[in-house]
Amino acid sequence: MYEREGARWLRTTSFGDDKDRVLVKSDGSYTYFLPDVAYHRDKAERGFAVAIDVWGADHHGYVPRMQAAMQALGLGGDFFEAVIVQLVRLERGGEEVKFSKRAGEFVTLRELIDEVGVDVTRYFFLARSAQQQMVFDLDLAKERSEKNPVYKVQYAHARLRSVYRRGGIDPTKLDLEVDLSPVRETAAIEMIKTLNDFPELVEAAARFREPHRVAAYLEELANQVNSWYHAGTRDASLRVLTSDQDVTAARLVVARAAEVVLRNGLGLLGIEAPEQM
Repeated sequence: MYEREGARWLRTTSFGDDKDRVLVKSDGSYTYFLPDVAYHRDKAERGFAVAIDVWGADHHGYVPRMQAAMQALGLGGDFFEAVIVQLVRLERGGEEVKFSKRAGEFVTLRELIDEVGVDVTRYFFLARSAQQQMVFDLDLAKERSEKNPVYKVQYAHARLRSVYRRGGIDPTKLDLEVDLSPVRETAAIEMIKTLNDFPELVEAAARFREPHRVAAYLEELANQVNSWYHAGTRDASLRVLTSDQDVTAARLVVARAAEVVLRNGLGLLGIEAPEQM
């Protein structure tokens, strides 16, 4: 740090910034930058290995100076990470809801949650890449059908839970070592392949800070679960619960795997996995 014209400056140009930044103005008041730096230093002192900030698109130019400040504090280039998100457009009835900061016209996140619920709000925000502008469709968010992606995923989980109830089965006591060769239907085979991808998918979503990958995966899996389930309603031989004990045992294990992955995936996003809907 150094003084110039009565102000206190941080020499961020020594760490890749395009110009030095004022921390304390000549009148003794702080710039916004100083408490921001202090906040991240406090995070480090409390034992956090990485600080991941989620900022709006209009703060993109703020990233280099914060990176420089972290290096000046000796925290290293890997401590601070910024995820830049695009602005959100709200739509109702196919029309954009207009906002105006100057006129005080805006919708708070609390109001959005009150209108559509916390699960839907959270899912809609997480289901889009940070690089994409988000269109939050209020009508779709309130839809109670499989048009609504949140409802579709949750309903797929509830459907699988209903299979256990109909069969009077405790899923925690299933024999998971049964022979799966009786499972030959194409829908189930495709679902098993998708289930096999889950650990790698979660690892990639965490590594690249892209939770929308989990949401997209859950929607794909829900589509497969629903296709498998509907096939059984059209053809009794394709149902999970059949008169053939070996086939039933094998299909129950597949159903259990899908149910657990749906629940774990929703849990990663902070969303409820309902028992019934």
